[in-house]
Amino acid sequence: MATEVRVPTLGESVSEATIGTWLKKVGDTVKVDEPLVELETDKVSIEVPSPVSGVLSEILAPDGETVEVNALLAQIAEGAEGAAPAKLEAKAEAPAAKAEAPAAKAAEPAAKSGTDMPAAPSAQKLMAEKNIAEGSVSGSGKRGQVLKGDVLDAIGKGSAAAPAAAPQAPRPASAASDESREERVKMTRLRQTIARRLKEAQNTAAMLTTYNEVDMSAVMEMRKKYKDLFEKKHGVKLGFMGFFTKAVTHALKEIPAVNAEIDGTDLIYKNYCHVGVAVGTEKGLVVPVVRDADQMGIADIEKEIGRLGRAARDGELSMADMQGGTFTISNGGVYGSLMSSPILNSPQSGILGMHKIQERPMAVGGQVVIRPMMYLALSYDHRIVDGKDAVTFLVRVKDSLEDPERLVLDL
Repeated sequence: MATEVRVPTLGESVSEATIGTWLKKVGDTVKVDEPLVELETDKVSIEVPSPVSGVLSEILAPDGETVEVNALLAQIAEGAEGAAPAKLEAKAEAPAAKAEAPAAKAAEPAAKSGTDMPAAPSAQKLMAEKNIAEGSVSGSGKRGQVLKGDVLDAIGKGSAAAPAAAPQAPRPASAASDESREERVKMTRLRQTIARRLKEAQNTAAMLTTYNEVDMSAVMEMRKKYKDLFEKKHGVKLGFMGFFTKAVTHALKEIPAVNAEIDGTDLIYKNYCHVGVAVGTEKGLVVPVVRDADQMGIADIEKEIGRLGRAARDGELSMADMQGGTFTISNGGVYGSLMSSPILNSPQSGILGMHKIQERPMAVGGQVVIRPMMYLALSYDHRIVDGKDAVTFLVRVKDSLEDPERLVLDL
């Protein structure tokens, strides 16, 4: 009996996905709930688990193919255990017998790499382009599969043996001659969506950025004084994001236009604060959402940000984690950025950019003193947020951070 594996419901407004990587190959024995394939949507990457135990008898959607919700991905022969692979091998015997010599030659590279797992499609394409013989590259993937990164590493080390090629006439220096040193990689769905949404925000919103700076002395002193006690009681480290998120929710309550969005000719004011926190991952920027942050204390905010950050880096974010944000905070300071102008996360009307804390000479009480300063940037949609409101919002954030007791006392 065969069980069908189909594309699961991907979440609100998501109707299709791209096959990222098959984690199993035809003939592999699989257990119930064991991951079979990774799907890439325009928001997150998700793994599709096996609904039953058995043998993966057929793959119907190869790597790179775009599939819709409920599309058939594969079939699993239930209870076959070792029987299904034998049947699959029997099917392959006929064509193998017709071409024994090529098969024997093909077996040699497999022996060299120590696996019969075929190279990933992207790796096969790159090896073909670079004229690299199969089997000359060691694989680091599951069951020794050769990945694209393995081929790139081999090229960089000069260890990939390529078959001898006929000598070619010298080519003049030109753009065409540089192609051999270029790499063309198809954009992931996530990267395509990031590119599209950022450009749409620029084309749609009347985007403007206002700047200020905040003296981080009080927040840093509070962290230093209470960080050990805070971690002992709440089980999470006291970071900066808790303070910034809380300061933002206070300012959003006072300046509701920054927490609103435009829908046609209507303005939608949100009487809640779902704060998106931009997180950089290997696959691109994602913005998981801290829901009802205005009703949370700093400890609860830090716990939720920690959970979302781990899920983002591990590729385990759910669709619910990504939806519904009303305002976004982007922390470029963790990468060393001193100043930037963040782009709106449409359809939101505001995004706060945090930056690197740097000691600078400041005039305080008529004297020059060294203080840990951070530049803040608020990008906003000028169609809905007036300049006065934008500046006031940023000043309120600054005031809360320079006097953090106000956050604790909810003032």
